[in-house]
Amino acid sequence: MPVYNGASGLEAALRSVLDQAFVDFEAVVVDDGSTDETPQVLRRFQKSDARIRPLLRPHQGIAAALNAGLQAARGSLIARMDDDDVCAPERFAEQVAWLAEHPDLGLVGSLVEFGGDRELHRGYALYVDWLNSLVEPAEIALNRFVESPFAHPSVVFRRSLVDRFGGYREGDFPEDYELWLRWLDGGVRMGKCRRPLLRWNDPPTRLSRTDARYRPRAFFRCKAEYLARWLRTHNPRHPEVAIWGAGRETRKRIEPLAEFGVRIQAYVEIDPKKIGQVVHGRPVLDGRQALDPEQHFVVACVGSRGAREDIRRRLRQAGFREGRHFVCAA
Repeated sequence: MPVYNGASGLEAALRSVLDQAFVDFEAVVVDDGSTDETPQVLRRFQKSDARIRPLLRPHQGIAAALNAGLQAARGSLIARMDDDDVCAPERFAEQVAWLAEHPDLGLVGSLVEFGGDRELHRGYALYVDWLNSLVEPAEIALNRFVESPFAHPSVVFRRSLVDRFGGYREGDFPEDYELWLRWLDGGVRMGKCRRPLLRWNDPPTRLSRTDARYRPRAFFRCKAEYLARWLRTHNPRHPEVAIWGAGRETRKRIEPLAEFGVRIQAYVEIDPKKIGQVVHGRPVLDGRQALDPEQHFVVACVGSRGAREDIRRRLRQAGFREGRHFVCAA
């Protein structure tokens, strides 16, 4: 558990950890140079329960704190947790059992309860709904280029993955999403327990709200390399793709793909005003009738609400199979 000036929520988070039905664990809490009451809270909890292991460090950021926690941890399984979230009492027991019962999985997450105002932060709440819709390894792997398929503090993974594929990387990208993409690219299978085991709170100070590394364009820069690698293996017409979405924002987001050798042969739209135009030398095709799975591999990059399911429906009706003829990467 990394924490930086998180004293306000830390007690509730730690109590939920200490109240676990599964008791054989250590809680390595990495204080990333906090200037509030975080160190005092940690010392108080450590005195009452020796399973709490504070690690006090100068402030270096979340990736460095996470890696310090990995280095200090002594278990063969690593459970992530954040200082502003709360675990269900059965969380560790269910996830440890799930990994024991599914030795082919390297990581298991869970469904999460959205701990925020669904009206005020509707976009984030809808993301949680989407995240909770992905549970099977195949659907998690197939949808990895849409968004991060896990709530970071909900996961438990095998320590051996860190030894094989490395830990968290520093950069202008979300450190957890890059880790999932790298491990999935390495063939790691990931699943989820079928019920909520974490309340994922949504305070205004959450990094995903305040840090540029978690903005949409940073997510696409992060996924571009791994999407290009996936396309080299799965796209029979590689390096050529058709991009569903000819709008300016979509075109800006997909620019990083070119750095990894992907060539855009066409754009696809259903907007009559755009169909038939030529954008940057590429034709805009009619998504209602001009696509052929034997001629086009489609990357659907439209992220507006409801558009992805409409695109999936249209492509399937045209004979496209997801993962074979198209992939979503909003």
